[in-house]
Amino acid sequence: MGSLSIALGCDASTFDLDGPLPDFPETNQSKSGRLRVIDRAQRDNLTVRQLAQIAGDYGGLSFTGTPKTIADDMEAWLLSDACDGFNVMFPYVPEGLDEFVDLVVPELQRRGLFRGEYEGPTLRENPGLPRPANRFFPDA
Repeated sequence: MGSLSIALGCDASTFDLDGPLPDFPETNQSKSGRLRVIDRAQRDNLTVRQLAQIAGDYGGLSFTGTPKTIADDMEAWLLSDACDGFNVMFPYVPEGLDEFVDLVVPELQRRGLFRGEYEGPTLRENPGLPRPANRFFPDA
């Protein structure tokens, strides 16, 4: 149900599992992703339960829960070498981004899994890449 809620941009936990997808208010959720889920439910005459079972296919892996449980899941994936990083996407912005930055990132930093500072002021300096020569300004 968590994946379905993310896909629809609303809390789907109150929906009748064995009924059709009910009407629900518009949100700032990704319009195309949301519409894809709604169209699939209507086209295939799916119940909420059936739609929830396939909802993960629409956005890939998703972590939902408290900041601690999300950090737990991310840590488990990282420490088991199941991944080397994450592409973090939000069902709505800017609030979803704000919640992640304000609640999850500090938990990851506390665990030493997310940096608190960067090595330099430019993107190139952070992975330690040398500055390329500038043929127009060789002394720069």
